[in-house]
Amino acid sequence: MANTVLGISAFYHDSTAAIVRDGKILAAVQEERFSRKKNDPTFPRYAINFCLEQAFVNPSELDAVVYYENPLLTLDRVIKNFLVTSPEGLEVWEQALPSLLENKIQIRKFVQESLGEKVPLIFSEHHFSHAASAFYPSPFQESAILTLDGVGEWTTTSLGVGKGNNISLLKEIQYPHSLGLLYSAFTFFCGFKVNSGEYKLMGLAPYGTPKYAKKIKDYLIDIKPDGSFQLNLDYFGYLDTNSMIKEGFKRLFGGPPRAPETRITKREMDLASSVQVVLEDAILALAQHTRKITRLNRLVMAGGVALNCVANGKILSKGIFDQFWIQPAAGDAGGALGAALLASHQYFDIPRSVKGGRDNQKGSFLGPAYSPREVEAYLKRYDLPYTQIIDRRNRAEAIAKALAEGKIVGYMSGRMEFGPRSLGARSILGDPRNIKTQSTMNLKIKFRESFRPFAPSVILEDVGEYFNLKTESPYMLIVAPVKENRRTLPNATNKNNEDMIKIINQTRSDIPAVTHIDYSARIQTVNQRDNPDFYEILQAFKKRTGFGVLVNTSFNVRGEPITCSPHDCYVCFMRSQIDLLVMEEFLLEKCAQPNYEESVDWEKEYGLD
Repeated sequence: MANTVLGISAFYHDSTAAIVRDGKILAAVQEERFSRKKNDPTFPRYAINFCLEQAFVNPSELDAVVYYENPLLTLDRVIKNFLVTSPEGLEVWEQALPSLLENKIQIRKFVQESLGEKVPLIFSEHHFSHAASAFYPSPFQESAILTLDGVGEWTTTSLGVGKGNNISLLKEIQYPHSLGLLYSAFTFFCGFKVNSGEYKLMGLAPYGTPKYAKKIKDYLIDIKPDGSFQLNLDYFGYLDTNSMIKEGFKRLFGGPPRAPETRITKREMDLASSVQVVLEDAILALAQHTRKITRLNRLVMAGGVALNCVANGKILSKGIFDQFWIQPAAGDAGGALGAALLASHQYFDIPRSVKGGRDNQKGSFLGPAYSPREVEAYLKRYDLPYTQIIDRRNRAEAIAKALAEGKIVGYMSGRMEFGPRSLGARSILGDPRNIKTQSTMNLKIKFRESFRPFAPSVILEDVGEYFNLKTESPYMLIVAPVKENRRTLPNATNKNNEDMIKIINQTRSDIPAVTHIDYSARIQTVNQRDNPDFYEILQAFKKRTGFGVLVNTSFNVRGEPITCSPHDCYVCFMRSQIDLLVMEEFLLEKCAQPNYEESVDWEKEYGLD
């Protein structure tokens, strides 16, 4: 009889459910995709229902439900944190304890109420779940493991080994010392939201110079040669206040934090650059030590810090490991998948299968799909005008034509992506040759900061024509340089310029919309096996323009989750200045659509009009 395990992460951020049968991933999806609340932390009822439907099982047929961490260990940390910081830490205690006691400690009750059945409940540990999410889906029979995040129970960093069915964690660094919390402190100080604005800080870093890196190392963090580290807690407020930083942090860097939505200054650019360099130094030291103690030439990574694709690119370029693989949903969302896989392989001893050098993540297309029939029913229900193109090649040619004409395309096809990146199932696409694409997509479609770079999706076979990258990057988790012969500026941009708009609008290569200020790009390689429809579009665009690369960004507007359903896609299409919406075999032109009344004026909302 088949072994079926449901994994759950909940009650911190990005709640998720994942389901595994006989060690094979059937489905994984974040609750936010259904609730439409970004990073939804609530119990993932909708996600659980989807997973059960995808696996065609009733709750009574589950062999186990696995929660991604141990709430008692988290409670232990919260209590000891209060005892150490009392009475100053009372505010933190009063905020953390009710949530912990009402939610995580009561997880058994939530599971039973949701499933309507008493199913065996297993508790993993946070970093074991991360490690499992990285190792088990990877293409390696044996590898070193590195996990890094803010904090999970007590652990913030772990080093380990995976072999066959088994995972062993060899070393760890514990709270309150955390690379994730260090980076989040600077995220807050630079005016971005903690636990979601770290991407912005990483994108801002190349605009500055690391002038504060020495100060960070002198005052905030002590990094040892083996990668272990300690934070100077005199500067951080997360132990005993509800702020990430203390007054000394502000004095160290010349004043109060930047207020959100205000002008970004040279100080923020340089701070972002500086903490990024420090983070990279720490991660490289950890990677080198992991290689030394494990004596293995392959590495897998997970944890929120593993989403720092710039640091990932540095590990690759330094050649510390011959091969490495990163869980696409490296944050807490991936913890649900890791927990299910850990129970499957270690608790139930289901044999692990590694074949052909391919990973078992299935392109990370593990979420909901909507058939052409379902899309057509939605369009007819609201009497929306469309064109239907059934043939894949003809459809790809029509999309490529629109892109080559400078149009922006919203694209929905197949099962949606699991994790934070759009990979060609729920994507907004643009022409990378057009210098205006970046600013147009940022300000008029995504409604976000104009400095944020866009990622290129490139035909796998052609990646070497555009980028200095000699490996696959199917999950958009590696940054690499644009080839020198494609660059059009003789020298690096003057980073002392306070006017970001002048910097952004410079044409740095023949694919300017995906070339960041430092000539880097966060690359997705697209192969025919994982996503044949998207691959066909890239091929059609190449045939028409000579370029086998497109701008690919997530199908959403700022502050919202990635679109999931046809309704989500249509609403996003009409809210923004996307020109063409493609949903499976149906194409909708903006100019043909009826008037759409929206309660929120997005451009005024974000001061972009």
